[in-house]
Amino acid sequence: MAADVRGSLRTRTTVAATAVVAVALVIAGLAVVLLLRANLGSQAQLQAEVTAQQLASQLAGGTAIAKLDLDDESPVRITDAKGNVLAASEKLTELNGQPVQPPRATPSKPGGSTTAPPKPATTPRPSTPSSTVTDDDDGDDDDKSPGRDEPDDDDTSAPTAPPDPGRVAEGDAEYSTGSATVDGRTAEYRFAALKVKLPKGAGDVTVQAGAELATARDAVSTVSQSMLIGLPLLLAIVALVTWMVTRRALAPVEAIRTELAGITGSRDLRRRVPVPESRDEVARLARTTNDTLTALETSVAQQRAFVADASHELRSPIASLRTQLEVAAAHPELLELDELIADTVRLQHLAADLLLLARLDAGDHVDPQRLYVADLVRDAIDGRRATMVIDAEPVVLGNKSRLERILGNLLDNAERHTGKAIRVVISEAGGQAMIQVQDDGPGVPEADRERIFERFVRLDDARSRDEGGAGLGLAIARDLAQAHEGTLTAHTSPLGGASFDLRLPLAT
Repeated sequence: MAADVRGSLRTRTTVAATAVVAVALVIAGLAVVLLLRANLGSQAQLQAEVTAQQLASQLAGGTAIAKLDLDDESPVRITDAKGNVLAASEKLTELNGQPVQPPRATPSKPGGSTTAPPKPATTPRPSTPSSTVTDDDDGDDDDKSPGRDEPDDDDTSAPTAPPDPGRVAEGDAEYSTGSATVDGRTAEYRFAALKVKLPKGAGDVTVQAGAELATARDAVSTVSQSMLIGLPLLLAIVALVTWMVTRRALAPVEAIRTELAGITGSRDLRRRVPVPESRDEVARLARTTNDTLTALETSVAQQRAFVADASHELRSPIASLRTQLEVAAAHPELLELDELIADTVRLQHLAADLLLLARLDAGDHVDPQRLYVADLVRDAIDGRRATMVIDAEPVVLGNKSRLERILGNLLDNAERHTGKAIRVVISEAGGQAMIQVQDDGPGVPEADRERIFERFVRLDDARSRDEGGAGLGLAIARDLAQAHEGTLTAHTSPLGGASFDLRLPLAT
């Protein structure tokens, strides 16, 4: 039973289909997971880059670091060129395993200041010695108030340099993946870092912002677990459906096999396998099998009839020979030697005919050769009361002795039934050579024109066997014609009797 299951076409089909689906699902699942991971990672990277870009743009525009709105839920860190932390998210305590130092209240440049430095005190100029204050005629007071500085006439003010604008460094952001501790929870983040040149020559800073990868990885993990759970279930469904579909598809095949086994066991060739109603390969197989059984039944029936007829035909000459020999043994003076020789020859011819039919049935073929039909006919009618009419001189491929046997059998049949005239007409038509053996006898009824080519068939059952033969001549002639890929048919002769038309393919 185990061997039957392993060797079952249904089992192999189910296993193959399930394996193919499994491979396809695994490949598709891996593609989906990798694509999902890449997309979610790209989204996290884009989110980090957007956050860093916004902060960098604000710094380049002159916004003080202390006035930046840092997201407390995401890790953000701003460092100077030496790596000193200038600002960071309030809840960020650790980045890539290193603690994040809180920014100082008044950071030194670069980076701007949160509190403006105190301006230097103005030093008053020393006052001139007191003098008598007099009023001009116009009443103006020439004395200046103490402590006011007056610029000298030769002092010139230096030109003021234009402020240096800030800008975000050109080029793509630098990306990295690392861990960060925000509000006491450590997770993995995707970071984007941008370098910014502060305005007024305040120096360069680096803005680093991160986006958490936990959401993306959780989504990938959820999808992967769902696939791991759903894949076996889906494969089980595929296997079950394949098993059921294959079982239904192979049910007609099993019915055909069962019926053939029954035919083999019972040897009843009349039985036929069931033909399904579908128009698929199985239905064509069933019809072909039935056609084969029909041909086999016909062949077996012909063989049985042939054996029975051969036994019947052989019985008469053998019985005649035995009778004559027994009489000769008892009364030698009564021996009719001529009749004994005739019966022996007839028995010899019958045995030769039966042997030839057996060889033809077995598919015996001999090597062909190029033959002129006119020469064959000329040799066949030599010594017979027949004339030859040549309308063409075709050449055929065939075995000379067997083609002569066809012509001899047709001429023998014509001589038995003709009145006075026998004519052999040679012509060519449609790429075939045609030989017509015509006589002026009674002809063959149309209903019997196929039956006369059956073995051991004689239309005139009243005639003696010596005159009518065993009924094998025309059967042998048709079998030999078919062995040469030709045809032999019976028609009405222009002479009024029968015309046997032999058609053979022309030699190329």
